[in-house]
Amino acid sequence: MVPKLILASSSPFRRMLMQNAGLAFDAHAAQIDERAVEAPLEREGATPDTVALVLAKAKAKEVSDRFPACFVIGSDQTMSLGPQTFHKPKDMADAANHLRALSGKTHRLNSAIAIAYGGDIVWEHVSHADLTMRPLTTDFIARHLNRVGERALGSVGAYQLEGEGLQLFSKIDGDYFTILGLPMLPLLEKLRELGAIDA
Repeated sequence: MVPKLILASSSPFRRMLMQNAGLAFDAHAAQIDERAVEAPLEREGATPDTVALVLAKAKAKEVSDRFPACFVIGSDQTMSLGPQTFHKPKDMADAANHLRALSGKTHRLNSAIAIAYGGDIVWEHVSHADLTMRPLTTDFIARHLNRVGERALGSVGAYQLEGEGLQLFSKIDGDYFTILGLPMLPLLEKLRELGAIDA
């Protein structure tokens, strides 16, 4: 019997991507303190890619330790603007600061995935997307955040590209799945290779 799949995430967007691809899976959020994992990496000057990958692997491994007979998919995403790494905004004022910082510039989303089996990482991958935000006025940012409300706090860039956040951009280089935080094409290819899904 093929081991079942587990998504080590509580993200509704990642669950939706897996469901839309026709995958049968369970979802169990990893029980890790992400900030505690990130803090030493940031002190050491780790790249945004490295931070995303370490977190993706930590999530996959923690859930795999609990469900060793399953293929466990862990994922994480960081956002970088030059050398600066962004985190989810703490409140609406912080969300406005994020959008002001990104206005008129190109930032990068770094989406990492890892697969664990039997408590060991068996595969890891990082995909990138570069997003150029159009110049935004302070007044527009205030109106936009007023419309989208608390949803702005749910993503690292204070926007949801699958919703009204799309209006903030002038150019996007990268695939939709990477932007949503789960690079599906390389993931599906690896799951087929592992015999975890029908090839």
